[in-house]
Amino acid sequence: MADSNVDNERENELLRSSVSSDYIYGATPTDGGENPELSIIDTVIPEHGTAVEENPDHYHPQPQQAPVDSDASGGGGDHHEFVDDDHSGEIREYTGVFEGPEKTLEVVFRRVSEGVMDEPELPRHDAGQRVGLRQLSRGDVDRICARARCTILSCISNQYLDAYVLSESSLFIYPYMLVLKTCGTTTLLRCLAVLIELGRRLGLELDWVGYSRKNFNFPGDQAFPHQSFHQELDYLYSHRNLCERLDGNGYTLGPVTDDHWFVFVADQTIRSKNNDFLDTDRVLNIMMFDIDETVAELFYYNAYEQRAGPDETDDEAVRRISMQQTKAAGIDALCPGAIIDPRAFEPCGYSMNAILFRSYYTMHITPESGSSYASFETNQRVASYTSLINNVVRAFKPKRFVMTLMADEDGLRQMKENPLSGSTAAAAKIAVPTAPPVLAANGRRADASTIKPSPTSSNAEAKRTVAAAEGGSAKKMVYKRTNLASIHVEEDCCCMMGNWVLHEEESTGLPEARPRGMSVGS
Repeated sequence: MADSNVDNERENELLRSSVSSDYIYGATPTDGGENPELSIIDTVIPEHGTAVEENPDHYHPQPQQAPVDSDASGGGGDHHEFVDDDHSGEIREYTGVFEGPEKTLEVVFRRVSEGVMDEPELPRHDAGQRVGLRQLSRGDVDRICARARCTILSCISNQYLDAYVLSESSLFIYPYMLVLKTCGTTTLLRCLAVLIELGRRLGLELDWVGYSRKNFNFPGDQAFPHQSFHQELDYLYSHRNLCERLDGNGYTLGPVTDDHWFVFVADQTIRSKNNDFLDTDRVLNIMMFDIDETVAELFYYNAYEQRAGPDETDDEAVRRISMQQTKAAGIDALCPGAIIDPRAFEPCGYSMNAILFRSYYTMHITPESGSSYASFETNQRVASYTSLINNVVRAFKPKRFVMTLMADEDGLRQMKENPLSGSTAAAAKIAVPTAPPVLAANGRRADASTIKPSPTSSNAEAKRTVAAAEGGSAKKMVYKRTNLASIHVEEDCCCMMGNWVLHEEESTGLPEARPRGMSVGS
């Protein structure tokens, strides 16, 4: 056997070359012949969903081979067990900066009945009954996350969906849809083969697959198969031997010299004339960069009392600090009426999931100087997102932000206002107050109903206090849209993205009206 140090150096050199040349799949021999050490590791999904610990000794910085269906080799049998190479599962060390923008994978399934695809149906919501993907065991869900290199921290549920806060972002599971978002150097797409197999076990077939992400800020930190969009597309296409329904296309929206958005869509949906619910999807995502320093400081763990009392446990302290950060930043006001599951991280960072009927909200914050980032995403269906967008941007005051909208055509028709379709100069600007929020004694953002001017204060002082609490300010931060892009993909999926940059601060001299919250709907 060759010296292991020499082999490691050769493998590292191959990895470096793959970053620049988009080298894909297959173990290239390092000495002109076969390399007996690059053997494929058999990974069999357990029959009853037991989580399998992946062996860290198998991690090598070596491109992964395309997944193989063991039945495709003529072995026969009723089960599809996948032979998958875990060489791509290396763990990247922290480099001092963090890749905040998330990779997003959305997979929609449909039931298969005797080889024929059933018509879409609304999820059943009988008390205590779980159907479709919500029947997956915790071991199954752990397995999905392990392939993406993240772990589950907490979960909230209602009758429509389960929402998991992860060590790197979030996971949402509906009866027939799964949305997985991961940040940093996670390997999101590596869970796709597992999802295909678990779906088959439940009698489900792929119906729609969407993968999207913004261009990376630190692309050299990424691991296979996320070192370039071409590499991601080739990896997705390599799964067609597992499922022919993954025959989709990739798109780039926005300027390649600035922030842009990569999208892959494989649409095999059978449209139904009787089900508006499934054909009006839309997801709004706001990615904010260089957030206000005073806001970023709210998400450092040591800025809060580490122990509220001698009997407080570590878990109780985390929950308390998580909620304090949520209220201090006004995040709870962005999703009124929802069940909220926040998580504060040490030494810094924050994640939040919230669910309201069939809708989810998710927020992730990286406050480190030089790479500060905050994202907000929701799939709630409202007629106008204007108030929500203004409130989110106002809360974090970034120097620039990217907004994306992915929607079905019927979903766009239901919107009275589209923030990414305006062509006038006024529509290309977003103005928000600069004054910081006023907090009431309970730590929540104050308004006119919670502030009671003292008997000694003048009417003018009282008005200024209430105006500040309701968003009043002598100045506004004005964001100017620098570019806009949209594309119609596959059957009826519309993708839109725009870039906004802080342009100026303008004086108004008048208090701003209190920002309106989102309308509550299912």
